[in-house]
Amino acid sequence: MMEIKGKYAELCKKINEYNYAYYVLNDSLVSDFEYDVLMREIEEIERDYPGLEAPDSPTKRVGGQADTTFEKVAHTVQMGSLQDLFSEEELLDFDRKIKAVVSEPVYVVEPKIDGLSVSLEYENGIFIRGSTRGDGFIGENITENLKTIKSVPLKLRRELPYIEVRGEVFMPHGSFAKLIDEQTGRGEQLAKNPRNAASGSLRQKNSAVTASRGLDIYVFNIQQVTGAEITSHKQSLELMTELGFKVIANWQAFSDIENVVAKIREIGEMRGSFPHDIDGAVVKVNDYAHQRLLGATSKFPKWAAAFKYPPEEKETTILEIEVNVGRTGALTPLAVFEPVNLAGTTVSRATLHNQDRINALGLNIGDRIIVRKAGDIIPEVVSVVSHAGGETFKIAENCPVCGTGTVRDETEAVTRCPNIGCPAQIQRSIEHFCSRGAMNIDGLGEAVAELLLEHKLIENVADLYKLTHEQLLTLPNFKEKSASNLITAISNSKSNEPDKLVYALGIRGIGERNATLLCEKFGGVEEIMSASIEEIETTENFGAVLAKSIYETMREPHMKDLINELKNSGVNLIYTKKAESAKLSGLVFVITGTLPGLKRDEAKALITANGGKCSDSVSKKTNYVLAGEEAGSKLTKAQNLGVKIINEEEFKALLAND
Repeated sequence: MMEIKGKYAELCKKINEYNYAYYVLNDSLVSDFEYDVLMREIEEIERDYPGLEAPDSPTKRVGGQADTTFEKVAHTVQMGSLQDLFSEEELLDFDRKIKAVVSEPVYVVEPKIDGLSVSLEYENGIFIRGSTRGDGFIGENITENLKTIKSVPLKLRRELPYIEVRGEVFMPHGSFAKLIDEQTGRGEQLAKNPRNAASGSLRQKNSAVTASRGLDIYVFNIQQVTGAEITSHKQSLELMTELGFKVIANWQAFSDIENVVAKIREIGEMRGSFPHDIDGAVVKVNDYAHQRLLGATSKFPKWAAAFKYPPEEKETTILEIEVNVGRTGALTPLAVFEPVNLAGTTVSRATLHNQDRINALGLNIGDRIIVRKAGDIIPEVVSVVSHAGGETFKIAENCPVCGTGTVRDETEAVTRCPNIGCPAQIQRSIEHFCSRGAMNIDGLGEAVAELLLEHKLIENVADLYKLTHEQLLTLPNFKEKSASNLITAISNSKSNEPDKLVYALGIRGIGERNATLLCEKFGGVEEIMSASIEEIETTENFGAVLAKSIYETMREPHMKDLINELKNSGVNLIYTKKAESAKLSGLVFVITGTLPGLKRDEAKALITANGGKCSDSVSKKTNYVLAGEEAGSKLTKAQNLGVKIINEEEFKALLAND
């Protein structure tokens, strides 16, 4: 037995060394075949002698443990955020504030990885727990998923009684491209960008899925440590490297701000060459004594800042301009151009919004253009480099789908198809009607809506409630179970509160919140239909223009007929939902970021159920910003306006307070 135990320990040591060399040092010490043979030996020993399995066994990286939930983890040391700087002037001002307190600061500059911030904890050199940042105070235990990332050491190269480090998990561009190919092949919704994909992969309930996603990590900070004395950030980076962590690359220390600025420019120029996304550069005062002297605000340390680069821009050529018809009849031009890589993804399309935008750019097919991703997410055309010649592109005077003459209201920039029977409008309206925020008919998306229309089983949304199980079985790919599930989902939607229906009808200017406000005021759909313009205008958030639009829309013959058909099919038109309490009465909330234990819709429902109001934008009228993980510009605006910022635990405390 002792011989087997010794052999097992030696095999694990070898594989861990090979993993460290390959995934941290980018150095391959053995062939894939030799590596696989050693791994097979370890697996056989663990199968035959289960009591020998070590906590740092390399087989732990395969994944497969299925969890039903992620337990909460309280961070002993807050995982805070950084203040953002958007110009070199702001960077110089940051330096002036530092030097007002510290006479000769040394700065460390490093790239800022665009991923998901996590904590890794080790006892006596063994990885014991990993957790998400959460709201900075409370995160989630994702230990098993983090073990699948091969650059996360399961055992440190030197034992320390305890150390907690902070790192950024990310999805390399190659892994992201592979994921997109797989999702495309399965007909799934595609991940928006590598950061979102990394976040979703890391919070999978089954760690085998996480293991398949090719995630990586860079560590960049020691949160706490016992058994080692360090006095600077530079020393912490060196210690983490010595312990076997994959430390943030390309960092440097400087004693003057001019070199800091130059380094930040250099990182910015390099960002297209990194195998992963970065969204800025981080500047930190190096000396821990200086950090303590500088202190922190309630939101971020005064000794560090994140310099954010403007969106990456690329030049390309317009190949075509498509015009799509939306559910309200709006004609939206779309630029199709030679593919370029922006913010880690390949982009070949961008909305042009309307004719006014095209006119302002003087745009036409064949033009050389500059494109970027607004907020590193939404592609947009910034400017024209050179024109190919010819007149500026004009949206056709007839709908590209049904041929009806288009119209344009003088009060708006949108060109519309006025034909409510336009096939494109009908399909988009059905997709919207069935969407999650509306009637939430699971299983009725774009493909199914197109099938139903193509086979003439429906002509409008009211026809959905007349569908039969037998009719669905005549459609391609529909079996007994899928047909039964869809009929059940359609039937269940009849009992929705009518604010869902008002939003689902697709009335211009009516989002989810306005639909709820109307139903709260009038008590039901039929009451809204009979309300005067003046009565509608007295509804909270409603002005004269919106009130007139609703009044006219609800009196259109086709809308009256549609609502009557829905009523006859048993769809609920009477609003009964009331606030459960007045605990949050008069309070306005804005939600930003990902909450650790609540979905955003659930948080909104709790707020409105307790008498509070939700807003999409931060203003001086906002009482609370409920901030979760990776909160964005809304959090920054709240900080600037002095709006109170709370996390999920504080929000729940508000609800519990009588």
